[in-house]
Amino acid sequence: MKHPVAIQNICKEAMSHLEKRFMERDELIRVLVLAMMSGENVLLIGPPGSAKSQLARAAAQLFGSDQGFDYLLTRFTTPDELFGPVSLQMLKQDQYVRHTDGYLPSARFAFLDEIFKANSAILNSLLSILNERIFFNGREKQKVPLLFLMAASNELPEDNEQLAALYDRFLFRYEVEYVKMISSFELMFGAPTTPIPSLLSLDIVQQIRTSAQEAVIPEDLIYMLFQLKTALEEKEYVLSDRRWNKIGQVWKTSAAIHSRSEVSVWDTVLTPHMLWDFPEDFSIVRDIFSTVVQAALKKVMQQELPLDRYEQSVRAWLDKEEELNGFQFKREVGGAISGESAERAKAQLERCRTELEETARSLRGRLVAWQEKEKRLPEWIAEQTIFLLHPDQYAVKFTHLRIQGERILQTVQGLYRTLFDREIPGILYDYTL
Repeated sequence: MKHPVAIQNICKEAMSHLEKRFMERDELIRVLVLAMMSGENVLLIGPPGSAKSQLARAAAQLFGSDQGFDYLLTRFTTPDELFGPVSLQMLKQDQYVRHTDGYLPSARFAFLDEIFKANSAILNSLLSILNERIFFNGREKQKVPLLFLMAASNELPEDNEQLAALYDRFLFRYEVEYVKMISSFELMFGAPTTPIPSLLSLDIVQQIRTSAQEAVIPEDLIYMLFQLKTALEEKEYVLSDRRWNKIGQVWKTSAAIHSRSEVSVWDTVLTPHMLWDFPEDFSIVRDIFSTVVQAALKKVMQQELPLDRYEQSVRAWLDKEEELNGFQFKREVGGAISGESAERAKAQLERCRTELEETARSLRGRLVAWQEKEKRLPEWIAEQTIFLLHPDQYAVKFTHLRIQGERILQTVQGLYRTLFDREIPGILYDYTL
């Protein structure tokens, strides 16, 4: 088995070759690589001439394979064109069998353009190929070696039950647009035209899928996935159980690529591309995902900056602030208070002082250490996953959590100042960063 780091480097090199040939497709290329490793289908929604079929062929070249199949579907396309002609020899023996060599049932890589124009004669066979990788060839269930299928359409299916079933077979969806930036437009004319090197292999894919089967999704991420499901359903975005299960399997595949035996929050970064039904909903589901994943990132941060623990400690004393202030006031003005109550209040006040000082020093130390880590946070995040296009965006999420920690420290200092009329000794922190 190849070393896990070697597999990551191979995947990064493969993505780099595609990025040099297809401008403004960086995130889509990451989706394609993860989909290929997961054995999932990808649907592209976009106008003609946006290099969808070229990208599919280039992805197949990464495997050095000529076992590809691409076809433009129309409502007049016949099953013979996709699945192969009927064998006349077998027909004489009263068996309806197709010659599938060179057609979709024998392909490892496939691209189907305008897939939703498929007629009912083709649709049922496509459903079993896309989901179970099985082609019903006469009486036989023919196993399809399909590793990856990418389809494209200019438009989404109308309210048609059969087409909805086909649509659901595409776990990954991506809206493709024409090149927008002038820098990309310029690079497009100088893009490499040499063959893409065969960097990937079926052996690598099998290794990853075997490892993915052994990976586990921890309870907190299952809970995160359920929170995501609930949040989407509140906005009337409903996914089938099959899709949720497949999302979990894709997370496991990402974990295997990164040599993790347990799924991490970093394996979830491409999840928004598996959630939407209509392109206009993508920004909404992405925001919902961002909100849910923020809590998961906080748990990652808890190992170095346990905010919940500090917040609970401060909250406990905030709840007793009025009582402690009352004792302080009575003591200052010489108010009547029994000896037993006075001793109990003094002990509580001393415990409060000690805990607030310890909390402030500990939190301040961790915040200072985290500030140092923040200087290379995008690089650290990039080391966690090869599929995240903009690590700096996740770095901002961590910055928000650090700001939350600073607010807790300010609360501790404020409470200490109120109760003891002085600053916590030895606590200096720069809040201006």
